Amino acid sequence: MGVITLTTDFQKSDYYIGIVKGALYSLCPEAKIVDITHDIPAYNISKAAYIIKNSYSHFPEGTVHIIGVSSEATVEFAHLVVKYDNHYFVGSDTGIFSLIFGDLEPEEVIELNVSADSNRLSFPTKDIFVKVAAHIQKGGTISVLGRKIDGVLKKIAYQPYIDNNQLKGMVMHIDSFGNAITNISEILFNNFVKNYGFSVVFRNSDYDINRISYTYSDVAEGEKLALFNTTNHLEIAINKGRADKLLGLRDNDLIRIELHDS
Repeated sequence: MGVITLTTDFQKSDYYIGIVKGALYSLCPEAKIVDITHDIPAYNISKAAYIIKNSYSHFPEGTVHIIGVSSEATVEFAHLVVKYDNHYFVGSDTGIFSLIFGDLEPEEVIELNVSADSNRLSFPTKDIFVKVAAHIQKGGTISVLGRKIDGVLKKIAYQPYIDNNQLKGMVMHIDSFGNAITNISEILFNNFVKNYGFSVVFRNSDYDINRISYTYSDVAEGEKLALFNTTNHLEIAINKGRADKLLGLRDNDLIRIELHDS
């Protein structure tokens, strides 16, 4: 039996995580269930996407990733199972899949037609996603779970873009150390900056950073810095301090890369 991961906004104080795991073990007693995180802020698909995007590839191929964030199906957002990079992702098509995969297209997308045990559909993570994960881990094909569709909903608003000679991105995640991780990748940054001087601008001009560090200790304790982290995304930090508190950085804050004239 393979691996099933859980990423949710359920938080640890409620019993929801426990009953999802109980339902999984009832259908897949030998499954290996891994908690990626249950501390996603409620309905925050951009943060969930960032975490899953940078976590899933460390698991074996064939792993099923259950996404319990904004998981209720609506007219706009259907339930999907998506095969991508030989992994399976189960969740609601809120745009989160496009944030995980970027510009790359998934191998297969199935709009789910899986009945729940109850006519109350307020808990699809347990009532539907668990069944899908169990089906896959028992060797079932996803094509029998619904109808094949062409792709997933694109969430353009969360993608970095170039505007008036500025590269604009946003803070996607504040980690437990208070570091602000952006959606600007190292490749995108380098392709934009080339050999020009630059400033990383956020909040106000007093906080500009005009060089990339390699480690936190490249600057003195308490000083701000920018570096590319282990996921190759631009991160704004303070050496032995909290960038979120001291610089006022928050999720979804605008980050600009401005080129110097010379």
